[in-house]
Amino acid sequence: MRRDVFQAIADPTRREILGMIAHKSLNINSVTENFDVSRAAIYKHMKILTECGLLEIRQQGRERYCEGKLERLNEVSDWVAQYREFWEKSFDSLEIYLKEIQTKNKKHAKKK
Repeated sequence: MRRDVFQAIADPTRREILGMIAHKSLNINSVTENFDVSRAAIYKHMKILTECGLLEIRQQGRERYCEGKLERLNEVSDWVAQYREFWEKSFDSLEIYLKEIQTKNKKHAKKK
């Protein structure tokens, strides 16, 4: 089953795993040692990340290394961007409105 990136980042443990492997490959033991849950639970998280295309596990000698494939996170960035634009426009409108109110209050204060 192919999962999507949003399913991967929905879980805090998976986000933490991604954070750990974002800048360097780590062997699976190094990743699992950082969590207070069973190795099997972490393997399940890794499987989901692999299915989403965010994690690749490669064999190097006797070790298996987790490597981040974070390009797929652009899907999340693109999705968020549409809402960022909405909120920026809303804040710009709010700023204009507040300046208008301040100007009116200053004029009103001068009349007193």
